[in-house]
Amino acid sequence: MGRGRRAVSSQGWPSRGDGVTAAATRKSRQSRWLREEQVASVILSRDDSAGCHSRPGCQPGGRCSLYAIHKIEEGHIGVYYRGGALLTSTSGPGFHLMLPFITSYKSVQTTLQTDEVKNVPCGTSGGVMIYFDRIEVVNFLIQSAVYDIVKNYTADYDKALIFNKIHHELNQFCSVHTLQEVYIELFDQIDENLKLALQQDLTSMAPGLIIQAVRVTKPNIPETIRRNYELMESEKTKLLIAAQKQKVVEKEAETERKKALIEAEKIAQVAEITYGQKVMEKETEKRISEIEDAAFLAREKAKADAECYTALKIAEANKLKLTPEYLQLMKYKAIASNSKIYFGKDIPNMFMDQAGTPSKSSEGPAEELRDENWLGAGEDL
Repeated sequence: MGRGRRAVSSQGWPSRGDGVTAAATRKSRQSRWLREEQVASVILSRDDSAGCHSRPGCQPGGRCSLYAIHKIEEGHIGVYYRGGALLTSTSGPGFHLMLPFITSYKSVQTTLQTDEVKNVPCGTSGGVMIYFDRIEVVNFLIQSAVYDIVKNYTADYDKALIFNKIHHELNQFCSVHTLQEVYIELFDQIDENLKLALQQDLTSMAPGLIIQAVRVTKPNIPETIRRNYELMESEKTKLLIAAQKQKVVEKEAETERKKALIEAEKIAQVAEITYGQKVMEKETEKRISEIEDAAFLAREKAKADAECYTALKIAEANKLKLTPEYLQLMKYKAIASNSKIYFGKDIPNMFMDQAGTPSKSSEGPAEELRDENWLGAGEDL
C-alpha cells in the first residue's frame, strides 16, 4: 500500500468527517488492488498439458497451481502477508508472482514523501487554546529497514511514529511557553524543535525512518487576541516608521554636522597653510635681514679695522716721524711764520715743554730772536 499525503484530526486519528474519507479511500484502494490482481491474474489450469509441467506451480498429473501477477512501482518495496502473518521476504519494483486469496501484499514507499497533520490543538502556559492548521513532515524510509518497521508498526507506521508524535511534542512545547512566545518570539524555532524531537525518538524506536524537514504553519488564535496582536503590530509598525524617520533626521543632521566639520577643517587647513606661508615669508625676511646685517657688520667692521689699522700705522709713522729734533724744527718754523712779535720779560717762557716748564732750549733762540728784533727795530728807527 503506497503512502502519500495523509490527513488526521486534532487527536491524530481520523475525525468524523475525515474518517469517512479515510475509510472510503482505503476501500477504494483495496478494490483497486483486487481489480489489478483479477485483471493481471494468469490462471494456469490446463489438464495434462505438455507445456504445463514447464510452468511454475505445476504438479505432476497435469494440474497447475493458480498464480497472480502483481506490480511494485519504482520507489516502493512490497511486503507480503500470508494468513495474516507478515512474510520475511520483500520485493523490489517490477512484476512478481503470488498465490491469490492466500497471499496479499502492500506497497511501502521508500522515496521522499510528505505527511500532513491537520488541525492540531495546542494549549499555552497561559491557558489559551490555539490550533495549527497544517504541519508537514518530510520523511523517507530506508529500504533495509522496511521489514522491521512494518513488523513493529504495520504498513501504516506513519500514524504511530509521526502523526501521534507530532501532537505530543507540540503540546509539550506549548505547555511551557506563553502565547507571545509560541505565536511570535519562538515561532521560528518550532519546526526545528519538532524535527529534532521526532528524529531523536525515531532513532531509538524505528531506525531507518529519516525526518528530512518539518514545516509548521502560523497557528490560529482567538479573534480578540488576534485583533490585539494586529493592533500591536500596527503600533509597532508606526513606532518603527517613527524610529526610521528619527534615524533619517539624525542621519541628515549628522551629515550636515560632518559637512560643517569638513568646511571648518578646510578653512582651518587653509588658514594654517596661509599662516605657515606667512611664517615662512617672515622667516625668509628675517634670514635675509640677518644676512644683510651680517654683511653690513662685516663691512663696517672691515672699514673700522681698516681705519684703525690706518690710524695705528699713522701713529706708528708719526711716532717714528715726530722725533724731538723734528718737533724742534717745526716749532721754529711756526715761530718764524708769525707776523706778530711779542715783547716782554716773559718772552723766554712762552714756549713750554711737556712738563709745563720753560724750555731750556728756547732761551737761546729767544735771545737770538730778541736780539734780532731789537736790531731790526733799531734799523727802522
